[in-house]
Amino acid sequence: MIPIKHYAIFLSNESDKNALIEEILSQKLTGFLANFNELVGVLFSKISISEILEEEDRHGFTEVTRTLNRSLKSMSSGEQKKVFLNHLLTQKFDFMILDNPFDNLDNQTITSLHNTLYKAANTTSFIQFVHRERDLLPFINNIITVEKKRNFVLHPDKNQFLLQYKALHENHFSGDIPASICRYDLANNELIKFQNVNVSYNEKPILQNITWTIQKGEFWHLRGPNGSGKTTILSMITGDNPKGYGQDLTLFGRKKGSGESVWTIKENIGYVTPNMTDLFSTRHTLEQMLISGFHDSIGLYVYPTDSQVHTAKYWLKLIGMEDLSQQLFCLLSAGQQRMALVVRAMIKHPPLLILDEAIAGLDDHYTFLVVSLINKIAAEKTTTILYVSHRNEEGLFPRSIFELTPTENGSVGNILS
Repeated sequence: MIPIKHYAIFLSNESDKNALIEEILSQKLTGFLANFNELVGVLFSKISISEILEEEDRHGFTEVTRTLNRSLKSMSSGEQKKVFLNHLLTQKFDFMILDNPFDNLDNQTITSLHNTLYKAANTTSFIQFVHRERDLLPFINNIITVEKKRNFVLHPDKNQFLLQYKALHENHFSGDIPASICRYDLANNELIKFQNVNVSYNEKPILQNITWTIQKGEFWHLRGPNGSGKTTILSMITGDNPKGYGQDLTLFGRKKGSGESVWTIKENIGYVTPNMTDLFSTRHTLEQMLISGFHDSIGLYVYPTDSQVHTAKYWLKLIGMEDLSQQLFCLLSAGQQRMALVVRAMIKHPPLLILDEAIAGLDDHYTFLVVSLINKIAAEKTTTILYVSHRNEEGLFPRSIFELTPTENGSVGNILS
């Protein structure tokens, strides 16, 4: 019996991943992968799940959830991936492309997917796209990189490749973070205070008796499994969630519902989430995008001051992107865009910097750069950092952890140091 072969294709954020997927599924491979041209492949990816969700919106149901009596849309991202993977494994195919299957998942869901893939590996050939070495499935020994013009290179020694790969992703920042040109009138050291806060939706409890104080200069990691209420907590901190009214919730020195506006709350916050990338159209240069952070605007609609331009240029030099200042933001790589989003959020030196899954989808190189930048901000400035993620990140050093643990009565919060 011929053993099943599995391949891992290591990609960077500069790689044209969609073109590679199309090349594989359209049976146009050459060289040592040419045998896949005679086989039927399926794609396990976020894109595929999005297409299923669109079908569900149009028709009200799909084959994926036909026997579950529950819509895919009602599930967390982790549940969606598990259901979709199980559905694919019931279909007839020869190989499966795994497109970064563990992105944005908590450890419990990752373990569940690992177990499913291990069992299927005896009968199914996998091609795994890898941005992060930590996500490489251990049973995959055939390592591939992609050179220019999409030439596939097979590395015969997996361990030797991984040693060389780690050495490539080291860098550091020279110079200090530029000084603040903005002022904030916050006399109290307490920025955010939850006192026995409870949240329910349609009688379903989400948060239970959340008590948490965030003070100036702290570095927190908010973590918890998919669906534990992290997004709900963030929406209350930013003033977007009406569930904050009537609760014992204080935001930047003012009790929620005491006449504050959402704008006065948000001007104290710098916010980063990967989805923000889609907000900036083809009109925005990198420099304009950074300067818009002073105004919390999507786009630059006022003429910038000399000090704002100078600060933006200083930041770009610090992160090694000064030569890209007039490049359109939408044409940058995913890693460059994420670095820019962090700088845009920090450029006004806000009292609170929220980094919501700030490294999701990044390759190892840009993960290292973003983590290094976050640690530099924490070490040099008094801005409070709230890092939000399902998983711990190697090399990132938050000083305290607020962990959400789901229960039948809503998630409870615990402070870990």
